[in-house]
Amino acid sequence: MTTKIALPLAVCFMLSACDSNDTQTQEPPAVEASAVEIELQSLIATEQITPLVPPQEAVAIDSPLAQLGKQLFFTKALSGNLDTACASCHHPNLGGGDALALPVGVEALEPDLLGPGRLHDANGYHHDGGPTVPRNSPSTFNLAFYQRTLFHDGRIELLDEQGSMRTPDSAFGERDDKAGVSLAQAQARFPVTSKEEMRGFDFVANGNNHDLRAALQARFQGDTDELAINNWLEAFRQGLEQADGSASALLTFDNITLAIAAYENSQVLIDNPWAAYLQGEQDAISEQAKRGALLFYKSSEQGGFACASCHQGGFFTDESFHVLAVPQIGRGKGDGAWGDDDFGRYRETKVADDKYAFRTPTLLNVTQTGPWGHSGAFSELSDMLVHHLQPHQSINDYVPDDTQPGIQMSHWRDNTEQALAQLDRLQSEGKSQLQPSSYDAQQIEDLLAFLATLTDPCTQTPSCMNKWVPGVDEQDADGLRLQAYDGDGNLL
Repeated sequence: MTTKIALPLAVCFMLSACDSNDTQTQEPPAVEASAVEIELQSLIATEQITPLVPPQEAVAIDSPLAQLGKQLFFTKALSGNLDTACASCHHPNLGGGDALALPVGVEALEPDLLGPGRLHDANGYHHDGGPTVPRNSPSTFNLAFYQRTLFHDGRIELLDEQGSMRTPDSAFGERDDKAGVSLAQAQARFPVTSKEEMRGFDFVANGNNHDLRAALQARFQGDTDELAINNWLEAFRQGLEQADGSASALLTFDNITLAIAAYENSQVLIDNPWAAYLQGEQDAISEQAKRGALLFYKSSEQGGFACASCHQGGFFTDESFHVLAVPQIGRGKGDGAWGDDDFGRYRETKVADDKYAFRTPTLLNVTQTGPWGHSGAFSELSDMLVHHLQPHQSINDYVPDDTQPGIQMSHWRDNTEQALAQLDRLQSEGKSQLQPSSYDAQQIEDLLAFLATLTDPCTQTPSCMNKWVPGVDEQDADGLRLQAYDGDGNLL
């Protein structure tokens, strides 16, 4: 027997038959639902899957504070050598990242060139021809939705419901009283302290994080002559909506991070086809994407891949930490026999099961936020999916691509084999959510089709994303604004 349902938001029309006495309205024809549609609707109802709604932390990009944050996000004045901005690794038109497996932070050969083609200057510190930052640059998109932890290893995390946060400035599990009012503000305090990311190797070379931030604050307040142009006081008065106020009162490092956090929390990009589908538009996604959704949500016993066991809820992350054994390429974090390994969450907790565990990323806009993995090892999203399903086969077949010249590979296989051994142990002890699954090429294509429905079209449209990029007519408070362009010379 064929089951039919009427699509509630489908475009319909009225057919009228008129005679001399009355008008009769004919009901629109029912639309036949496929078996996939029926099964997916049942799953959505059973699992109570609902669209994501903006969090309290969300900020409008046109708010004065977010506009100030935009200026700060794009100025190189926050880097020790005046050569790197936050946007150098987190550009809105590069998926909120940098489109590289691993970033080149300070001492880039061409500081304004972002994405493929960005290289470390041969005269820079520790030059070896490869990228300088050991982990993939996470997207800033939808940062406001994170409620528990930030960074790949969770070194910024919420400790309690009262908002206490732990950061790298405090011992594990202990509150940092200077973290700020949000996870985003706490996060904004730390890229400037990393020598490879923004600090450089000469700026406040012997000082601690407090000394570094004090030096940046003095630079903005005009206590040094490092900025040839300095109109930041007026910019802060506008951003903080203060009619007046002294530089010492307004141009504080805390206000810098407050504004940057507002800018980052304004990047709410959730108007995607999957959300439209959940709101009743059955034709918002394709039949293939619906098959992919079933694979994503169903358990292995039901014929699916149980992706939602970790990529939970409307934000598609449990904000927890899992061992995936993604290829360990790049400089690493100083771990292991050769110092080029990365022990992930274990570096924070010192818990054996956390070795090689990294935070589950959100899947919103995932098609725009590659390369993927904590080390950016996968430049194709399909390869990342296959790795989840068959990690041993994935590593056996892995061939590092050449999209980023000089990427450090000396011990990648030895280090990755250790991560695989850790994954095997956790699986055998029932401690891993990741279980090997057989698959075919069609299933991978279906999954990719579903993941594509999680992409907000704005992220693919520069004219939409440019609201987060300073325009040529906007004030440049210090003459140090990042004028970003790609490897083909096109402005971003």
